[in-house]
Amino acid sequence: MEVVLLGTGAADGWPNPFCGCASCLTMLRRGQVRGQTAALVDDVLLLDCGPEAPRAAVRSGRSLAGVRHLLLTHAHPDHVGPLALLMRSWVNTAPLEVVGPPDALDLCRDWVGPEDEIRWVPVVPGDALRVGEHSVRVLPAAHRVRRDGDAVLYEVLGPDGRKLLWATDTGPLPVETVDAVRGARYDTVFLEETFGDLDDHDPDHLDLHTFPRALAALREVGAVVDGTDVVAVHLGHHNPVDLPERLRPWGVRVVDDGTVLASGEPRPTRALPHRTLVLGGARAGKSTHAQRLLADREGVTYLATGGPAGDDADWAARIAAHRASRPAPWRTVETDDVAGTLRSATGPVLVDCLGTWLTSRIDHARAWRDESGWAAVQADVDTLLAAWRSVSVPVVAVSNEVGSGVVPATASGRRFRDALGRLNAAIAAESESVVLVTAGIARELR
Repeated sequence: MEVVLLGTGAADGWPNPFCGCASCLTMLRRGQVRGQTAALVDDVLLLDCGPEAPRAAVRSGRSLAGVRHLLLTHAHPDHVGPLALLMRSWVNTAPLEVVGPPDALDLCRDWVGPEDEIRWVPVVPGDALRVGEHSVRVLPAAHRVRRDGDAVLYEVLGPDGRKLLWATDTGPLPVETVDAVRGARYDTVFLEETFGDLDDHDPDHLDLHTFPRALAALREVGAVVDGTDVVAVHLGHHNPVDLPERLRPWGVRVVDDGTVLASGEPRPTRALPHRTLVLGGARAGKSTHAQRLLADREGVTYLATGGPAGDDADWAARIAAHRASRPAPWRTVETDDVAGTLRSATGPVLVDCLGTWLTSRIDHARAWRDESGWAAVQADVDTLLAAWRSVSVPVVAVSNEVGSGVVPATASGRRFRDALGRLNAAIAAESESVVLVTAGIARELR
């Protein structure tokens, strides 16, 4: 099954022609222009057809003369451009099947020629039908135009046995959809990612917080498996310009308009680096980045090494903010026994952070003022390193980068800086991936 992505952008594309934000101007300068999301399957089946789709096909070197089936997901104007049917009627009167929710079909009925042989096929979630040589299942979308159920997603099974999921537009996937695709083992999934880092929007689209949870749900039920090609579509300008780098740890890619995908081509097995160290200064965004690395995983243990707040209101507020930022399904463990947790872990672990862990161990050994206590601290470090080396699950650790600041004014401060610097170097030496986060921007050091 061959898929040509005629567009990968949201309703207003990316960049929005009328917008002067940094995202839009950067994409404009790069010449990365994305039109409204649509796809051509095997030259005979068109998935959505907004106003830009026909010309996008021509720019991609493809003719739409052979299209015999048009599948519309919903009645929003970036997905239904009925002028295309009128353009077709001037030159092509071959039979055409138009499939979609009733409201989407109603937008098209007045745009066909009197000689056109059009078959209108209204569908609702739960329907299954044969579309030429392709089989199609209609799935619920968390999206609406006027009423619940008037927007759908499509599963398409090709004559070669390859299978794709067309999941645009939708918010967090409905339970019914996740249940319906259990064990589907898709070759390709096109999953919308409209709003990027913006989380103040209607819940009928995904953003970079909800996108990985939708992906985790698909993985949990075996709809997305190793080898599934997951492509982000319906991209809007609220996405960061480094979107490909943001999506890569989740095994998701971003492709240009006009990209041709042969569904079912072997894809590299998605594999998070076994051990990852995330470094950064205060408020640099290191914890946020670390959480992103595991955001598409189920069964994550968040190992919080910070001690209780006591009477410190500011520290209590910081702990509360950290707790609120974690995905709801994650399990939180508050302990400084990092080595023990790593040895017993059966799922991914996020350690946040090594700096507070080291502080706790120094406190425990009373080594701030007593030189003899550092032997006990070093023993704890050695135990941690041994557990880090032998851990059998994906693990991400956060730590403070302390080598770029001023020399601490106190002897205890200098001891801590030196000890944490040595700990960071030792953990980095035993990690497949090391990342430095500065001003919210992550850069891979390894």
